[in-house]
Amino acid sequence: MLIRKAADLTYAEVTPKAVYLNRRKFLQAMGVAGAAAVAGRRLIELAVPGRSALAATKFSDLVKSPFSTSEKQNSFQDVTHYNNFYEFGTDKSDPAKNAQKFDTSNWVVSVEGDVAKPRKFTMDEILKIAPLEERIYRHRCVEAWSIVVPWIGFSFGNLVKLVEPAPKAQFVAFQSYYDPRQMPKGRWAGIEFPYVEGLRMDEAMNPLTLLCLGMYGESLPNQDGAPVRLVIPWKYGFKSIKSLVKIKFQSKMPPTTWNLAAPNEYGFYSNVNPNVDHPRWSQAKERRLGEIFKRNTLMFNGYGDQVAGMYSGMDLKKYY
Repeated sequence: MLIRKAADLTYAEVTPKAVYLNRRKFLQAMGVAGAAAVAGRRLIELAVPGRSALAATKFSDLVKSPFSTSEKQNSFQDVTHYNNFYEFGTDKSDPAKNAQKFDTSNWVVSVEGDVAKPRKFTMDEILKIAPLEERIYRHRCVEAWSIVVPWIGFSFGNLVKLVEPAPKAQFVAFQSYYDPRQMPKGRWAGIEFPYVEGLRMDEAMNPLTLLCLGMYGESLPNQDGAPVRLVIPWKYGFKSIKSLVKIKFQSKMPPTTWNLAAPNEYGFYSNVNPNVDHPRWSQAKERRLGEIFKRNTLMFNGYGDQVAGMYSGMDLKKYY
């Protein structure tokens, strides 16, 4: 299989793993595996409307990030089959089943608000903003489970600099994609869509805040937030908004979906804090996917050296 450098690819050329595997199974079943070079492109175009095909499914020559943990990574199977993505269902196994036909072709991310240079980024433009890094992050979910994932992307601050926020822009609001035709399970999710999130400007500019385009060396699977998402490793997982379509810089603290749904349970900051329990369960311990025994939850998910200074003097029980 030909593997090309990330800088040489257009986003439309990156074939999702599920489509690639299904194509191979189909060809083998028909006894025409040798025809893949001729028929493959057409088959993938039929499976994913508007997206052209590529012989490669992987990013190569990724920069190894110094922010990466050395902890054992969870398997691709773990991370792609145990998901919170309520637009595709509320059970952890639902997104993997219900997101496979999600069409992410012709994706655009609108950046607006208090900026000197508002613009709309195509995925090809996003790929060219900065070199892609592999960052192996711990990821802690509010339900007291955790994972370790090799994400692919670059610091969100690289995008911020391109649009030149005004001094009065103290917050960044984010909005995910929502289409009830493609996401019919969202009607019964119990929360409002589109999903919205937000960060303070210094949080957005922290080098750990990742604009994420892939994982495990490949483009993001649909159930994990394709084609572009945030990953904020010192905050609970619901802050890492998936399938991002709008970024707005503003002076006021933006609303966030889970804070709107249950303000007594979910605050704006949502930093990982073992000393602040969720009203319905303790946050002092966590269970890593694939493990039996629980481990101690780390303050700021273990990223305190990089982020604690942003909250100096704040009461982190009040500003949870």
